[in-house]
Amino acid sequence: MPEIIKRRADRRLILLLGALAACGPLSIDMYLPSLPALAVSFGTTAAAAQITLTSFMLGFSLGMLVYGPLSDAYGRRPLLLGGIVLYTLASVGCALSFSIHSLVILRFLQALGAGSASVLARAIARDAHAPSDAARVLSMLAIVTSIGPLLAPLIGGQLLLLGGWRAVFVTLTLFGTVCAVTTYLRVPETWPREKRATSALGRSFAAYGRLLTDPVTWGHTLCGGMAFASMFAYITATPFVYIDYFHVKPQHYGFFFGLNIIGIIGWNVANTRLVGPLGSLKLISIASFVSVIAALATAFVCITGFGGLWSIVVCLFFVVGVVGLLSANCTTDLMHRYPHNAGAAAAVFGAVQLALGALASVAVGMFHDGTPQGMGIVIGVTGVLTFVGRTLVLRWHGTPVRASRAG
Repeated sequence: MPEIIKRRADRRLILLLGALAACGPLSIDMYLPSLPALAVSFGTTAAAAQITLTSFMLGFSLGMLVYGPLSDAYGRRPLLLGGIVLYTLASVGCALSFSIHSLVILRFLQALGAGSASVLARAIARDAHAPSDAARVLSMLAIVTSIGPLLAPLIGGQLLLLGGWRAVFVTLTLFGTVCAVTTYLRVPETWPREKRATSALGRSFAAYGRLLTDPVTWGHTLCGGMAFASMFAYITATPFVYIDYFHVKPQHYGFFFGLNIIGIIGWNVANTRLVGPLGSLKLISIASFVSVIAALATAFVCITGFGGLWSIVVCLFFVVGVVGLLSANCTTDLMHRYPHNAGAAAAVFGAVQLALGALASVAVGMFHDGTPQGMGIVIGVTGVLTFVGRTLVLRWHGTPVRASRAG
């Protein structure tokens, strides 16, 4: 009976951590159908509206870099609570913003708060499970996290219809409030004081230097980060490609978006079953191969126009689908390589991943000409670099971590 109770408690914790980790994706995906309307509302360009996404990604990335080492030194729970409160207050500000410039700043602050939920939910999951279970648990976390983004564009499209783009941020405010209360009541501290004593703050931040001189770190961040960048190029471009170019109604955009989330869930379900017998490295190799082939196919159909809308949708299904699997396995392997600085390792991976996503967003804006070509070019390049990262991981993974690096 105690074992059954323990399993139930573990499932509840995974569900809650998945909801917390979804703060960032929800804040992006629920907002996507509103981008064209937002540009019209503020009398600005599509590129300027896309900057609100870029600022979110930069804030998210910076937040993760700060929260990781701080949590290694001071514990996970207080930083998680503080970040969610900041997220909720900034969401209120977004709903009340009066210009595109104020919205860009408030989205940055919103992302600073959301970064705590993303990096610390994963760190807590890693703390609470043995290394052999962590990749499986992180994939389960990704499945739970994917449910929100699956529904978010559909909800966002309906909110846009009912109350305009500000209604999206009112909804995110309510979500943040529920997350803050639930975290206070239900999330335990998983990083004990005796481990914090060996992870002093200066040493935690110094771990960044050790991580960034390790070629395995660069391989994992390039592989998982460029896959994420391809997904973010898709996220940034498709509201305009689908709605403006192919004339998909904003209320129907979520159905196309949902197809890709189903792909993410499917690959993560497969990961939970295959990571045990095959191992993380084998799955990284397989998924990165799928990613580069699908990315190059996407570039081809976007540039040539071959097959129209549905050829793009099919290719993107595979580009986006493998992102969660690559992220789960790359993050897990990197955290296990640095067990005493798992928070810093997760933060480095997440921050680089998000920074690359922000760069992909900027690149899409630079290439944007009203057609799918810009999206295709960016996704093709990121797919090739994903495969380069996989090659680095396999080449250097057997290199032992020096004592000075072990943290």
